[in-house]
Amino acid sequence: MPIPRRTSVRPSGRILYLTEDPEALKLQLAGGSIEFDPDEHALVNNISTDELTPGWVCYYYDETLARYCLVGLRGGLIERDAIKSGGFGVIVSGRSKGCGSSRETAPYSEREAGIQIVVARSIEKIYGQNCQNIGLLTTTDFGVLDRVRAGEEIPIGEFTRGLDPISRDVVEYGGLFTYNKARLAGEVSPPTIDTPSRPMTLCEKIIAAHAIVDAKTGKIGVAAVKPGDALFVRTDVRFSHEYVTPMAESLFRAGFGPDAKVEAPESVYAFRDHLTFLDLVMSDAHKKMGLREQAASLATVQEAFTQKHHVKLYGEVVRGGKTVGSEAICHNKVIEEIALPGQVVAGTDSHTCMAGALGCFAFGVGSTDMANAWLTRDIRVAVPESARFNLHGKLRPGVTAKDVMLYLLSQPFWKSGEGIGKVLEFAGEGVRAMGLDERATLTNMAVEAGGFTGIIEADEVVVDYLVKQRGLDADEVRARIVRADEGATYMAVFDVDLGAIEPMVATPGDPRNGVPLRSLEEVAGGAVKINVAYGGSCTGGKKADMDMYAEVLRAAVERGKRVAEGVHLYIQFGSQDIRRYAEQKGYIEIFQRAGAELVDPSCGACIKAGPGVSFTADEVTVSAINRNFPGRSGPGKVYLASPLVVAASAIAGRIVEPAAIA
Repeated sequence: MPIPRRTSVRPSGRILYLTEDPEALKLQLAGGSIEFDPDEHALVNNISTDELTPGWVCYYYDETLARYCLVGLRGGLIERDAIKSGGFGVIVSGRSKGCGSSRETAPYSEREAGIQIVVARSIEKIYGQNCQNIGLLTTTDFGVLDRVRAGEEIPIGEFTRGLDPISRDVVEYGGLFTYNKARLAGEVSPPTIDTPSRPMTLCEKIIAAHAIVDAKTGKIGVAAVKPGDALFVRTDVRFSHEYVTPMAESLFRAGFGPDAKVEAPESVYAFRDHLTFLDLVMSDAHKKMGLREQAASLATVQEAFTQKHHVKLYGEVVRGGKTVGSEAICHNKVIEEIALPGQVVAGTDSHTCMAGALGCFAFGVGSTDMANAWLTRDIRVAVPESARFNLHGKLRPGVTAKDVMLYLLSQPFWKSGEGIGKVLEFAGEGVRAMGLDERATLTNMAVEAGGFTGIIEADEVVVDYLVKQRGLDADEVRARIVRADEGATYMAVFDVDLGAIEPMVATPGDPRNGVPLRSLEEVAGGAVKINVAYGGSCTGGKKADMDMYAEVLRAAVERGKRVAEGVHLYIQFGSQDIRRYAEQKGYIEIFQRAGAELVDPSCGACIKAGPGVSFTADEVTVSAINRNFPGRSGPGKVYLASPLVVAASAIAGRIVEPAAIA
């Protein structure tokens, strides 16, 4: 019996408009309705997955998620069970729905709460793909709302318009697993890639080399691909962390049976890196809910999975009989030990793109994609368009890669959502002058623009790093390097004068809220006093970041200064290797003399799971992390800045650049 496709849908339930007007939202949640007028009712933009399912909600990975759908939405009006008990079938919001983390728990919570259709002005790439994978329909066509209100049977084509052929089939089959059952049964096949040879971008060349030609024989590689081509690519690296592994493992068993085995486990990795220090900051209220035990179970399930399938687990580090932290944050370790130029790297975290600094095609996926990839080694890809950023000139003293990204993210092209799903390819003498760690900041934060990934062509900087870090043969590394073709087509090319960029700060709520630091007091209405300065995370916990913290703090200590009274400065290492580097350079003593509190590796405060979080709404943090969506690191306000500014601000007690404390 052939597996049926969906041809139409008749959604049931009410329409929920997520408006900026709290009274209109309260009315709907109380059972009332509004006559939606786009001129009168401004819809909330940039609803992140942190707001859909806050970090603590992600300790669950079953239908319990429905109870907590949207409890993190700014304003705090949506309470437990409000969406599930509200009888809603359609949910409507503004631009950039689903920005932030790749957590599939977000759309899963909506689906389990009864939502059948998500309508938004624009939809982020990973969130949109996760919706497709689980059968949750999405559209940017607001005209569909009239048809919902009329009770019409809506053709499924209304939700596949503009999708690539594989995504269209996934939607019609109601999800990725059903699609794959039909694919394995020979009822549907990915389109044949017959794009003739053409000049290709860096990512296009890597995709073409990894394109699945014949899944049965394992043949890979096609002459060329172009934007919009839909295919499956063979991964070189697959990884997950304890936040996501349990959900993916549950889907793996449900989709393929209890005896299913991970294919090529030697290229699969797992990390215990997100919740290592959760106990230090978990609230009593959450403990009473049983969340301590629920969170602890994630690591237990992951460990059992890795043992069963012979997958390498980067776990916790114990010294003197006490757990002191993780071996590494996944992204730092992928660069240190795992990924290579020219590879395809898929991870269950949106910042997987950080590995693009090595010249590989690295991107985040959801639980369903990873569960499928464990069996097939393949990930579906619609070849994305690339935007090229030619970085010219030299950075001014005191300006870093973090400032470059905060500047780029503040530009209209990204703030408008036009860059969603695009590759950010960085090039030019400005990039080549950067060390690997600074390049990694560029690629890491590509996803904050809604990008598919970020990538930089590997060069001798990468070769030298891999030779010194891993003992690899230099010529073998060079042979792996992939370069963009002369004459490749880009959807946009930006020429950026690095010398014109100054220290930047992103104001609370979104990494795209970048403003020059010199204008911050004007924007904020006065000096921005801080309670917390946090230097850490995958973005801000690298070796080069340690150099920057040490540079500022050494100068402060020499002048007899320490961390300002009432301020906590946390410096957290991205890996044990980075901690050893700081020890060898003598930084630990400098940090301690300055009054910093040192934290071993873990994602920590970046995901509200370790020292450095805020506990009240009036607390203010300046942070070197990559995103500051509402609630991400606690209820307080989070400003994003470079490691130099974070360290200087800790000394001053307010957000300043290093020159202000000289």
